[in-house]
Amino acid sequence: MCPALSKDSPALKTTQLLVDLTGDHPVFKLKQPVDLFTFGPNCYPFNGVRWPIECEVINDVIQHIEWDPPKPEEFYQLTGEERMPVPVAEENGLLVYCTDISTKTPYFTCSRIGGSGPLKKAHAGARYKKDPPLDFESRFESGNLHKAVQVSDYEYELTLSTDMYTNKHTQWFYFRVRNMKAGVTYRFTIVNLMKARSLYSLGMRPLLYSERASASGIGWQRIGSDIKYFRNYMTAREEAGDNSTLYSLTWTLQFPYDSDTCYLAHCYPYTYSHLQHYLSRVTSDPLTAAHCRLRVMCHSLGGNPVHMLTITSPASSWVAGKTKKAVVVTARVHPGETNCSWMMEGFLDFLLGDSDDAQLLRDTFVFKVVPMLNPDGVVVGNYRCSLSGKDLNRNYKSVLKNLFPCVWHTRNMVQRLMAERDVVLYCDFHGHSRKNNVFMYGCNDQDASQHLHERIFPLMMSKNAKDKFSFRSCKFRVKKSKEGTGRIVMWRMGIRNSYTLESTFGGSTLGWTVRRGTHFTTRDLKSLGYYFCDTLLDYCDPDPSKTAYCLTELRQEVGKQIGENMRPSEEISISDLESSTSGSNSSDSDGLLVHLINQTGSGQKQGKKHLRTCEERNRQREKTAKTNTGSEVKKKSSKNTEPAPSSKATRIEKKAAARTKRKEKKECPEEPHSTPKLRYHKAAGEAQRVRAECTTKLLYLTALHPPKEPQASNKLVQRALWSPQAAAIYRY
Repeated sequence: MCPALSKDSPALKTTQLLVDLTGDHPVFKLKQPVDLFTFGPNCYPFNGVRWPIECEVINDVIQHIEWDPPKPEEFYQLTGEERMPVPVAEENGLLVYCTDISTKTPYFTCSRIGGSGPLKKAHAGARYKKDPPLDFESRFESGNLHKAVQVSDYEYELTLSTDMYTNKHTQWFYFRVRNMKAGVTYRFTIVNLMKARSLYSLGMRPLLYSERASASGIGWQRIGSDIKYFRNYMTAREEAGDNSTLYSLTWTLQFPYDSDTCYLAHCYPYTYSHLQHYLSRVTSDPLTAAHCRLRVMCHSLGGNPVHMLTITSPASSWVAGKTKKAVVVTARVHPGETNCSWMMEGFLDFLLGDSDDAQLLRDTFVFKVVPMLNPDGVVVGNYRCSLSGKDLNRNYKSVLKNLFPCVWHTRNMVQRLMAERDVVLYCDFHGHSRKNNVFMYGCNDQDASQHLHERIFPLMMSKNAKDKFSFRSCKFRVKKSKEGTGRIVMWRMGIRNSYTLESTFGGSTLGWTVRRGTHFTTRDLKSLGYYFCDTLLDYCDPDPSKTAYCLTELRQEVGKQIGENMRPSEEISISDLESSTSGSNSSDSDGLLVHLINQTGSGQKQGKKHLRTCEERNRQREKTAKTNTGSEVKKKSSKNTEPAPSSKATRIEKKAAARTKRKEKKECPEEPHSTPKLRYHKAAGEAQRVRAECTTKLLYLTALHPPKEPQASNKLVQRALWSPQAAAIYRY
């Protein structure tokens, strides 16, 4: 043994090197990074959940069983006679539940395990009319209910909490109810929803969970009748600087048992603690731990760990491991979209399973999986934002590492992964609140050799999940307002197949099977993770026949649509043929933080408001003209106004200017501000554009349907070059 390196030597006191002194010579090894860990079968390594310091949290442990209904749960059929309750003020009802406003401070300061200290009383006293009111509670993980007002004996008006440190985004609700009576019809009305359209208008029902029913193995189930989503003509809080219109959701229900403990939710809850228990179970299983490594990618703004899984089969050699391609899958960047977490769990269940297809996927790819990108928002019950008060899925381009650590580290991880190996696909799982079925958003490829290739994977997915996935609802536009999303940022980094997988909060409207017009269950959502893995195998199959078949089908469909929609001298792109239904809109969360909004009015100059539509611009012109006319009349009638100059030189200058103006108008009657030479160049440019446009269309159609005669193609091109539109412009 080397005398200078004994166990008592001070040279061995290091936190980064490990020295093995068992052999003849010391062996130096680097210590494993702190964030990397493996779990034993009896080890639970996760710490408690961290909350913002101002949040009050009850000590009850909330757990729900998983259950699949024996038959599909149908949509509610609207009758047109649903009641629309008028919102009442708090003074006209009985306040039975109210939590302190979440944003006691205008921005996030610090967090602690369990939130603030002792709980304050959030329930009403003993003042009630007939029966004791319902007992509400939402101060638990992912809970959301700000206030409950009793309007009548069995009718309650509910107000949701906005996302923390914002005054927007009220959609997700999840709360507990006690002290109910069975067989009595209760009505609940949420009065401060902010979206103009909702799946509740298409028959979606809320969810109910009964603890007494769970003893019989029954879990979450769809309930409710007399469901109506409507505009209530209220406005948001004026003191918050927001006067947007609010909407109401009302429904009636009967609780199954007396004095039960029930929960009501917008969608199947999936909390951060649920994910931690799932990851602990997966990594403690020796069968799955062999090809699954769990690490903490970073910590969120609130201090909660953001976990990342690396899933692949152990490589036989270092070179063999480097040749594998990579797949990146993320989820839950929007905390209120709980359905995407159930899809993620189904994806992980399949990928970590013992089937031959799962083994083939692990042998072929290296999977980088981030199952929950926004743990802070999930914990506090937000719908869209993190504790920064911003939408993380609009800030993937941000360099503010400390403000958006989750998406910053995700982008950095993908950049390092792309430097090591080819990333064949990126997909971010989401939920959608306005469209039924499942669909994808992608990015149109600008490379002509890869034309339509970005649509192959969604088309294969629609064939594997025929009763759930709608290819017609897929969109592939790259909008400027979505430049900060993970899908577009990863695409611009070089990942051709970059998607978001959108699952509805409602259900399926496809086909003529028994699943048409029914809600999705947790089993349905998990099955989408299975279908995703199955589609990945089809897409990367060494046999190119499936890919070629889908590409041929896409070209035929696009050619058919272009032929139906093409008009003379009109340019039609592939994106123009897509559905006009827009995706999620969070542009209202792209501005300043809420605590800076009021500061902009004092000491800072407001920016010019950009008018979007032609009608808005016309109204603004009329308003400006009326204002100018009124000011001129006021100046003329004022006694203090100075007399206009009336010198001879001034009158001569005015007459000369008028003659020049009339002369220019005669020479150029159609375009008074352009010369004939400029108009000629405009016409020539328009003609050139029409020629190129027609040539492109006919060349594309000719490629799809080649003519029998070899010279027919050239005749079609010549006909396009001298089309009537181009000839008319040249004659001009």
